Formats: sequence, structure tokens, C-alpha cells
Amino acid sequence: MTTTSKILIGRQDVADFPLLNISQLPIKIDTGAYTSSLHCHNIVEFEENGKKKIKCNLLDPEHENYHEKEITFAAFTKKKVKSSNGQVEERYKITTEIVLFNQTFPIEFTLSERGSMRFSVLIGRKFLTNRFIVDTSMKNLSLKNKIIKI
Repeated sequence: MTTTSKILIGRQDVADFPLLNISQLPIKIDTGAYTSSLHCHNIVEFEENGKKKIKCNLLDPEHENYHEKEITFAAFTKKKVKSSNGQVEERYKITTEIVLFNQTFPIEFTLSERGSMRFSVLIGRKFLTNRFIVDTSMKNLSLKNKIIKI
């Protein structure tokens, strides 16, 4: 019998997103959500050299991690997502990387306007399954175990 070890994660934490040039971003673990979601605004789909792309600004200008840079994604899809209030909306879905517990993982995010929400990033079950065990009584376990490279 083989055992797969899983990482204990709390209800919220802090993560890095190296491909997006964002560090120390607070995240909320949301076992009620299937997909993970990233807040952005000014999403525009456009065509360049015959290829469809999207561009957007991540986070809000008031957010301490906001860097004003417009991010362009050449690889994306669209996905219908049902929000917690039952509304179905079509969102763009991108793939990037997240760093938690000194490990880099691939992760898919739907892009949505989350300006009114406390957390800019929700981590859903699709990412958590087979990797993490969630203990809602704890928080910032990855942050507390962060190894600083000098």
C-alpha cells in the first residue's frame, strides 16, 4: 500500500505568484468553491498577429501588492462558473504558478472582479484535492514555514 502525504493548510495563508510578479499575497482557502479565483479588473480580449489574447490589471490600485502592470495572457479559455449566490457567469480561465510551503505548484484561476471581497485570491477544491488537508482552526501555516533564501 502506498501513502501519499498531504500538506496541512489553514483557512487563510500568504502565497507568491512568480509568473505574475506578485509576492506575499493573502489567500483564502475556500473548500466550498470548486475553482480558484483571482481578482482582476479591466479585462479586455483582443487579437494580435491573428491570435486571441486577454489583458487585465491584477488587484485593485488600493491593494498594497498592486503594481499597475497590465498582464497579458496568450493562453486562456472561458468557463461558466456558478457563484455562491447562484448566478452563472462566463469567466476567463488562465494557468499560472503558486508558491506555498516552499513548493511551486501549477494552478488554474478564473479571473473575476472581486474588489468588494476581503481576499483577492480564493483557492478552491480543484487545486487542494490530493495535495492538502484543510484545518479551518489554523491560518498562515505556509507563511510560518517559509524558508528565506539568501
